[in-house]
Amino acid sequence: MLITPAYAQAAGAGDTNSMLMSLLPFALIFVIMYFLILRPQQKKVKDHAELVKNIRRGDTVVTSGGLVGKVTKVVDDDQIEFEISDGVRVRQMRSMISGVRAKGEPAKDKDSAKDGAKDDAAAK
Repeated sequence: MLITPAYAQAAGAGDTNSMLMSLLPFALIFVIMYFLILRPQQKKVKDHAELVKNIRRGDTVVTSGGLVGKVTKVVDDDQIEFEISDGVRVRQMRSMISGVRAKGEPAKDKDSAKDGAKDDAAAK
């Protein structure tokens, strides 16, 4: 069976428009996945990193294992120490903190303590 030259020429010519239309559904699926899955996940990771970075003494934290305790000491950039019961202190990696229940008071600076003493003296 022989193919006539007219059929052979029509089959050989590729249409760029049809190729673009065949790739369009894949592009749409990627865009939808980005906005529904990837972007919210990135935001959640960024918020958790900010939460972990701002933990300070006096905060009540919840670990990923379910322990609830009050932060007694910030050891370094990777670890905190918190008290889960009277006299029971535990060291925990910061990345394993899943949430902060109650914020503690910020630590007072030496300068602000002096200013507070001056304000108290001035008030008397």
